[in-house]
Amino acid sequence: MKLILASGSSYRSELLSRLRIPFEAIAPDIDESRRPGELPAALAIRLARSKAQVIANTTPQAVVIGSDQVATLDGRTPIGKPGTIENARLQLTQASARTMHFYTAFAVLAPGHAPIEHCVPIAVTFRQLTEAQIERYLALEQPIDCAGAAKCEGLGIALLDKIETDDPTALIGLPLMRLARVLEELEMPAI
Repeated sequence: MKLILASGSSYRSELLSRLRIPFEAIAPDIDESRRPGELPAALAIRLARSKAQVIANTTPQAVVIGSDQVATLDGRTPIGKPGTIENARLQLTQASARTMHFYTAFAVLAPGHAPIEHCVPIAVTFRQLTEAQIERYLALEQPIDCAGAAKCEGLGIALLDKIETDDPTALIGLPLMRLARVLEELEMPAI
């Protein structure tokens, strides 16, 4: 059976490729707006499900994985990808000596199976960051494409005190530990 990752994220594609199961990545076009009062975990799950559904509608015989991540600093207001160095600087300054919460969800739609959804919470505690540390990091890594502006898979790990999660790949964008079990249940084992 064909496997499709409903995502345009190079990070998610790289993560899924670790399982060595052939797949195709297709970027879905969905409205990612937050609904009034929607909590971060619920938003991540809804967006993951919506991404998977858009692709499943056009390829109904495939197993489709949708995934999304929502980050917050105050527990309610999502923090998006900075997009610019100035916004990355602001995110890192605000996160200094604080804990940012990430919610990474996936939804798997497979023919003949009920939808499978899972959300992994991650708490990331930042070190007390100086302006010089932030500037040096921004010059070296330019993390404008990741929420929170600290790439844990790169130099950003030096900005952090602690990462609390059941699945470290969830912070990068796709919870592989749980996803590998789901794919195995669907007879698409990694091992």
